[in-house]
Amino acid sequence: MTNSPIRLVHLTTVPDSLCFVAGQVGYMKSRGMEVHAVSSPDAALDDFGRAEGVEVHGVDMPRAITPVQDIGSIRSICRVFRAVRPHIVHSHTPKAGLLGTIAARISGVPVRIYHIHGLPLLTATGTKRALLSMSERTASRLATQVLCVSNSVREVVVADGLCPSEKVKVLLSGSINGIDSIGKFNPNNYPEGTRREVRAKFGIPEDAVVAGFVGRIVRDKGVIELARAWRTLRQAHPELHLVVVGAPEPQDPVPPEIEDELRADPRVHMLGLQFDMPPIFRAIDMLVLPTYREGFPLVPMEAAAMALPVVATQVPGCFDAVEDRVTGTLVPPRDASALAEAISHYVNSAVLRKARGEAGRARMLRDFRQQDMWEAVYQEYMRLLRGMVAEKSPARAY
Repeated sequence: MTNSPIRLVHLTTVPDSLCFVAGQVGYMKSRGMEVHAVSSPDAALDDFGRAEGVEVHGVDMPRAITPVQDIGSIRSICRVFRAVRPHIVHSHTPKAGLLGTIAARISGVPVRIYHIHGLPLLTATGTKRALLSMSERTASRLATQVLCVSNSVREVVVADGLCPSEKVKVLLSGSINGIDSIGKFNPNNYPEGTRREVRAKFGIPEDAVVAGFVGRIVRDKGVIELARAWRTLRQAHPELHLVVVGAPEPQDPVPPEIEDELRADPRVHMLGLQFDMPPIFRAIDMLVLPTYREGFPLVPMEAAAMALPVVATQVPGCFDAVEDRVTGTLVPPRDASALAEAISHYVNSAVLRKARGEAGRARMLRDFRQQDMWEAVYQEYMRLLRGMVAEKSPARAY
């Protein structure tokens, strides 16, 4: 290695995913690294570059598997790598992981990291599942190191033969970027008046108990089960209201009658996309995430940091985000009755909501500090670079 800065490239399929490393990029820059970002061209990519003070490179990368277009994407990524000459390429999510590791290998990048955020193959079937499995195996084989956001996802990766156990690890307690429990997601920074204002804005009674769902309005997030559970809950608990934050996606739509049913209910508040979540967390009493699959879901971490109990499902990722009967409750996926029963326990007991919410916040402060995760990632970069130099790899030419 020379005295020139270590050059790091983060690569994602869509620029919205770069939010996973917001703040972390600035930390790496403060440690003397030169950071670049590659993603599909979009205003969000330019916004990320300006916010983080890094150079960005737009490359079209379809999210679906499209062999002809993918070859073109790999060529474009290689051109970026030839210009930047990175020491480290850190690829995130399945498609970018595949394209990024292929292009990095072709370009002779010494350290190639594939970071598994989740496994879409868990809910796929047939040919699609086979293609996704092949993609995961290829990206893992071409990477010099595979990282997982959670221990439960790592267990699946190893058990399904997607990556050898000695090549895949989880940093600290998991997650991609930790959680800002001191600043942004700190309930003490949002006074009681915030709760009243948000409720008034969206027509929610001040004395209501409010369950909140935050996420994409799709089947995979368990919205069908949420709607079915709500039919039971709204009859049993006249004081209960439901807040739904998020937008539908055409790739995995909820049946129109389910969405219509929710929108027609005056006690269901469909807020659409919201980009300032802490005030909304301040206005609800619990988070509900009846998802079918996750990597390490960010929303339960944010809710826990805001001292909210979480009801989620017994699936990889949620096992790591929620301590069952300590910071929330885990129920079987696709089970609307179990979901309704778990939510009822929290509706019936403000004491339980408070105790588990406080336990969740304590856990976020103890195990998921952002600075700790950023330093762990930095040390992993340094370990991998030292290993490349020790092996007299092409890293010596950089």
